[in-house]
Amino acid sequence: MPVEFISAVHTDSAASGPAAASRTGFDPDHLRRYARTLDDGGFDHTLVAYHSASPDAFQVAQFVATHTERIRPILAHRPGVVFPTHAARALATLDRISDGRLTVHIISGGSDEEQRREGDYLGKTERYERSDEYIRILRKVWQADGPVSHEGKHFKFEGYYSDVKPVNGLVPISVGGSSQDAYRVGGQQGDIFGLWGEPLKETAEQIAAVNAVADAAGRPRPRIWVSFRPIIAPTDELAWEKAHRTLGVLKDQARNTELLRHYRTTGRPDNVGSQRLLDIAERGEVHDRCLWTAPAVATNAAGASTALVGTPETVAKALLDYVDIGCDLLSIRGYDPLNDAIDYSRHVLPLVRQELAHRATTQAA
Repeated sequence: MPVEFISAVHTDSAASGPAAASRTGFDPDHLRRYARTLDDGGFDHTLVAYHSASPDAFQVAQFVATHTERIRPILAHRPGVVFPTHAARALATLDRISDGRLTVHIISGGSDEEQRREGDYLGKTERYERSDEYIRILRKVWQADGPVSHEGKHFKFEGYYSDVKPVNGLVPISVGGSSQDAYRVGGQQGDIFGLWGEPLKETAEQIAAVNAVADAAGRPRPRIWVSFRPIIAPTDELAWEKAHRTLGVLKDQARNTELLRHYRTTGRPDNVGSQRLLDIAERGEVHDRCLWTAPAVATNAAGASTALVGTPETVAKALLDYVDIGCDLLSIRGYDPLNDAIDYSRHVLPLVRQELAHRATTQAA
């Protein structure tokens, strides 16, 4: 499969500068511009994130699909919120609207506190068990020629059938995480597996863990998606100056309880992925070529928060290091989202693609 680039849409212009990392509303004009910028700029996919306080992700994904031509929305979806039969129908409908461009990213939930905001009181292991069952139901409904029934640990229904089917028979399914539960579900069920940006050694170990599960299950290994927040400038020195300015803003923002009132969780994060980022940060601020962990500390590792810092050439080489260990979906989105997306399109994506084309030509020769 070719190496592809992922971004993430933002629904409000107030959330498009480094001073506002959380969403505060919905601005259709801004979202339209943002989605078209990604479409025109050469990104292949864009994440439509999910949070209990954010605009509805299904409707945002539909908006993105109807205002773009080629970019593929990756819809983040929580199994504990929508019953799987309804989700199967809704996802198939959205896939039809997008002409087969949809991917669904199953998020089992990393924070008990956040899950409970929407009435989900299952523990983490049970949430992953539910995700496994949920994915199986989605595929069963999409592939069914007639009514299907199901009785499992978390869901039960009888005689369900949907007239609407995905364009290509199935919607690709992504799973993410850094726990053994995540590796198990992702390796057994995922077409894509998502990781946050850790050092190369740790990333390779996680890929091996997922692949081992897939191999044991006798299924294709999932494509690997890895996420970073690049900070670029014309020189490495200027990039690091920019990085430290951004860090100052993130620290100020972390102290702003009003700005983050819906997004804040307390104490050390529940999820293994965030814990890993914080533990890696304790071992050092800079890893490998230019992986910077300080933003993870400033944000309490709230999501994909590690940065790649340097010139476009430095960052492109760092991304290629991850390609070399098995990552073929590169998620890059900045702390100044729209402006950074424009810069990545102009200065980073072409460098990575040129090098990959050169490698392909050399290998063929």
